Amino acid sequence: MSDMDPELLARACDGQEAAGAELFAAHYPAVMRLCLALLGDVADAEEVAQDSFVYALKNIRRYAPERSAFRTWLCVIAVSRCRNKRRRRLLDLLPLSAAALSQAATTREVEQALAAQGLRTQLWRAIRDLPADLREAVALRYLGGLRFREIGEVMGCNDKTAQSRVRLGVERLRRVLAPLGADVDWQALEAAV
Repeated sequence: MSDMDPELLARACDGQEAAGAELFAAHYPAVMRLCLALLGDVADAEEVAQDSFVYALKNIRRYAPERSAFRTWLCVIAVSRCRNKRRRRLLDLLPLSAAALSQAATTREVEQALAAQGLRTQLWRAIRDLPADLREAVALRYLGGLRFREIGEVMGCNDKTAQSRVRLGVERLRRVLAPLGADVDWQALEAAV
């Protein structure tokens, strides 16, 4: 079930910094994309992605390869921290005018970051507008690269529910993007995962 070299895990458990750096280099891009999709803010996503790795590397001995793949365990940590970040954000009440300015800056930052990764602005906006459970499922599938079973593990549901959430999310994205003439190659996206 594990997706990583047992020797690398053993070195990371022994506290070898080089092993931690290898894990970070291998998994950070996917975790960052996932956090960005769930939070919608580059700075928050970077903070949560880094925090997820700090936690994972501090608690690497808790990882059980027989229970899940390493990236699944890491996604569980990242999704949990994204949810916490969203809850904390709701507590920060800003004056309406400041919130509007902040939203405009955040949207530009996210769109720039996604454009650098080859994702279209329309796709980002459509993903952002999905209900939270569908957005998480789509992000875990297409940005995290997880299989349906792994998505179910992260989201606390079975693999059929995870598959259904991804399908419903993609259907909504297609409905929103089709009238805009957005060109998303869904089959190529699915094949890349």
